[in-house]
Formats: sequence, structure tokens, C-alpha cells
Amino acid sequence: MSTTSFSSKVKMPCSRDFVEGEFSRGKINSPEYRALIVDANPAIQSACQDLSSKLGISIHTADSFAAAQKILSRQHIDLVVLDLNLSESEGLHLLEGMRASHPELSIVIATASATVNGAVQAMRLGASDFLATPLAMGELTEALVRASTRRSYDVQAKALHQQLSTSSGMGALIGRAPAMEKLYRIVSKVAFTTHPVLILGASGTGKELVARTIHNNGPNANRPFVPIYCGALTAETMERELFGYARGAFPEATRAKAGLLVEADGGTVFFDGVSELPLELQGKLVRVLHEREVRPVGSKETVPMHARILASAENNLADMQQNGTFRRDLYFRLNVVNINVPALSERREDIPLLANHVLRRIRQETGIPYELNTEAQKMLQAYNWPGNVRELESALERACVMASDPFLTANELPSQLQQHFFAEKMAVPARTVALPGALRVASIAELEKQAILNTIQQFRGDKLKAARLLGIGKTTLYRKLKEYGIEISSSN
Repeated sequence: MSTTSFSSKVKMPCSRDFVEGEFSRGKINSPEYRALIVDANPAIQSACQDLSSKLGISIHTADSFAAAQKILSRQHIDLVVLDLNLSESEGLHLLEGMRASHPELSIVIATASATVNGAVQAMRLGASDFLATPLAMGELTEALVRASTRRSYDVQAKALHQQLSTSSGMGALIGRAPAMEKLYRIVSKVAFTTHPVLILGASGTGKELVARTIHNNGPNANRPFVPIYCGALTAETMERELFGYARGAFPEATRAKAGLLVEADGGTVFFDGVSELPLELQGKLVRVLHEREVRPVGSKETVPMHARILASAENNLADMQQNGTFRRDLYFRLNVVNINVPALSERREDIPLLANHVLRRIRQETGIPYELNTEAQKMLQAYNWPGNVRELESALERACVMASDPFLTANELPSQLQQHFFAEKMAVPARTVALPGALRVASIAELEKQAILNTIQQFRGDKLKAARLLGIGKTTLYRKLKEYGIEISSSN
């Protein structure tokens, strides 16, 4: 790059106040962050020194690739701005070497339009950004801030992932099963981006908890988290809530009101059950996501929208957009990244962790140190949990309400858990009761009753031995005998 005059080669405003205003928009304030600007223009080098103090980072300059290599060999550098105009082939060779020896290094290439092929090749070799020459200080500032932000997010994502490896979960999410580990890895990455995320999973799996975890671990955690339950309101009311309205837009509108999308103001808006959003509102939401602005009901003016969008669905949105019940353009707008939340039946090893987490919360609320006995724990593990984590939480809350002491037994758990436990654990002998009429399938209660009868008969009326074989407590066995009207005399 020739060392022509500063004014012709560096498109930098002359007003110092204007320059300082431009710098103040993207202050990094990280002295540990080091950038290397490889450019032969003395004016550029001088301007970069001024830029260093304005941005609060350490900026080094080199006028040749050889000088750049010396700096890289002596100290840690986070970002390199590489001017390919010095020598395209030599610059690409240096870039490839830097990427191999410093894989975490951010590399921004600067080149004239005449070397656009070199720019394309540089991006393929791992450059993360592109600047056109002659360099403008405003553009260089933005590139430095972008690179610093990316590095900061990468560092935070790695720290978050490391934290997960030594904990029982992530935020309010609990579990160490492989399916949850995969979920945590995705969440730790998307938390530091602004892309829309589509969260998929069955009812009760914790989709809103995933959304809140993404928000709470991101850079805007101090901004609002606004959940919107898409099936709760009529289309007209939902439109007013989302987009706001102008004064006089309808008879009750005595004053203007901002919508939830605007009130989030840099935070996160979570569309819970987005598949239930009326079709006419789906089209308006597509425009909001595309234009990043909102038009309140009854207004001719638009308002900027700065919120991040997350959405959840139980239904298969891919099928819905095929049959026309969900807009295809909205599906693709929301499905930039998707996360599948596993069902509880897919991570049974997490049930003890989740149960202890729920019981700790109840202990804090009531002061009673509830604990599950062995039989109750086995019953929790055996059940399929069609209602997922929400059903598990409800079952434990019921058990605590029904319990007469802190030790929770199978007796306090819901009847469907007990029935499933017996159906799974009890081997029903081939000898069955003859059923009149057409052959029919016995109910779980009938299977349970027959299993109890056969087991007690096998031990000649010894209920204690029968209870042990059945895997239940003696108290539970007596209660079952009473329920089924079974009277068997024995010595115990």
C-alpha cells in the first residue's frame, strides 16, 4: 500500500469532536484485548494509536508481513487487520499460517475492490470480516468492536459450558443425561447471539425454562423477558398487546400504548405456543422480524423493535406449514436455530435429580425435610411420565400434601403411578381367571389383583414374603388387599 497523504487514503472526519463521538459508540474498555493492524501507511498507523486510547484496547501496528510475524511470535494477539494490498499472495500465506498456529485469532482482511478474488479466498481460509480500502476509521472501529464482541461471547460460552460440566444442570434446567448435555451445548452457544430460536418439545418438558435460560445467560440478561402465550387471547386483543395502539384506534383507546414487542426494549420476547398464533398475526410478525419495526394499531408511523425473538411449539410446525395452517415464511424466520427439549422418558437417569430439586424447593417453602423412601423412588423410575417434568413436579407436590410425616412412601403418590408400577413389576402367572363371553384384555387393576393373589398363594399366605417379592411395603400390600376385598388368613 502506497504511503500517500492521510487525507486521500484515510477517509477520516476532520472534526475531533465528531471522531470522539464515533469512538464512544463502541467503547471496548478491555486493555487485555490486543489488536494488530498490518498496514504500511504511516497515517493509518498514527490514527490507530489514537484509536487505541479511544477504544480502551491495546493496538499494535506493523508496516510489513515480516514485522507482523515478529509481533505475533512475541506476544498474544486477539485480532489482526491484514492489508492484502501489500502483497496478496504473501498476505494469504501469512493468514493461513496464523490460522494454523493461532486458531482462536480473529482475522479481518482489508483489500481494494480490484483484489476481490483475494478477499474471497481469505474468507475461505478463515478470515472473519472484510474491510474495503482505503480504510475509514469508522469502519475500522466497528470491525474492532464486532471482533471484540465475538471474542467475548466465545469466552463466555466456553465458560458456561465448563460450568455445566461440574453442575447438575443449567439455570433452572436440571439433568445430566446425554440428551440434556446436548441441549446445554446448544443453549450455551445461542445465548450469546441475537438469532431467533425455535424451541420444540412435548407439553411439560420445560420449553419456557429453556427460553429463560437462553435469556438469562446472554448479554442482555438485565433487560426484560416477556412471555406471550399465543393461544390465550383473541386475534384482535393479541394484535393490540403485541404491536400497541394509537390513541383513538378503537373506542376504548383513550391514550396511546406501546406494544410488548417495543416494551421489551433490548430484551427477549418469547412466543409460547407460536403454532396457536392466528394466521393474520403470523403475517404481521413476519414483517416485524424482517423490518425490525412495529406499526401500532391505528397509527401510520412505525416504531423500532430491538427485542430478540424466541418461540416454542409442541406441534410439528414443518407439517403445519405444509398444510397451510402455519405460514412458511414465518417458519423459516423463526427456525434459524431449533432446539429439541427431550421428554422425561428419554432421560430417566435424571428423575432422582429432578425429584430432589423439587423436594428441596418444597422444603424451603414449608420447612419440612421431605424424603422419598426406596419404594417411592422405584415407582418414580418405573413410570413413563407422559406429562414430563411438569407431571413429576405435580406428583411430588401431591405426595407432600398427602403425607403425614416427612418420609414419602408409594402410598402418597398418584394412583396412576402405582398402577403402572404393578403392571411393570409384577409377573402375572399363566393361570388366569376365566372371563365370561368374548375374550377381553384385563385392566391394570385386574392384573394387579391377580398378581397379588398368586404371589400370596405361592408363599402360602405369608404376606411379608409376598410383599418383598412384589417389591412393595407390607402396608401397601394390606391397603391393596383391602381395596380388592381380598381376605387371606395367615400368621402375619
